[in-house]
Amino acid sequence: MKLTQTRFSTIEFEKEDVLTFSDGIIGFTDCHEFVLVNSKPESPFRWLQSIEEPSLAFLVVDPSVYVEDYAPDMPTTTADELGLEQETPRMVFATVAIPPGKPEAMTLNLAAPIIINAVTNVAAQVVIEDAAYTMKHRVFQEANRVSQKTAA
Repeated sequence: MKLTQTRFSTIEFEKEDVLTFSDGIIGFTDCHEFVLVNSKPESPFRWLQSIEEPSLAFLVVDPSVYVEDYAPDMPTTTADELGLEQETPRMVFATVAIPPGKPEAMTLNLAAPIIINAVTNVAAQVVIEDAAYTMKHRVFQEANRVSQKTAA
């Protein structure tokens, strides 16, 4: 299968590569099918590319790359919807926001991770009810504090 007219030119993928979000993504409930696209082989970042809307893609990363102890409790109803048992392989991604020209201000949305059943490719974006996880988790907090002190 091929997807064209995206920021990536043409993406080739197989039917088994398609991730299915029954409820869509927050703010994009009409988009249910996505594929993961590697940004660069050595990069931890990927793009979650919509199949229905070729202009829609989200930059995502496994949050454990930047947040060592990231382990939110998933609602039981979500685990059931995704068919996740304790031993089921899964992927977890956080959406990434990078302000133009300010990569040091990168944030991760830890409050609404994307959970994927790695066996069935059924996926969901889950809202976590835990104040420890924010929508704008600053990745480079120490670098930001140093640059703020230098500017003062």
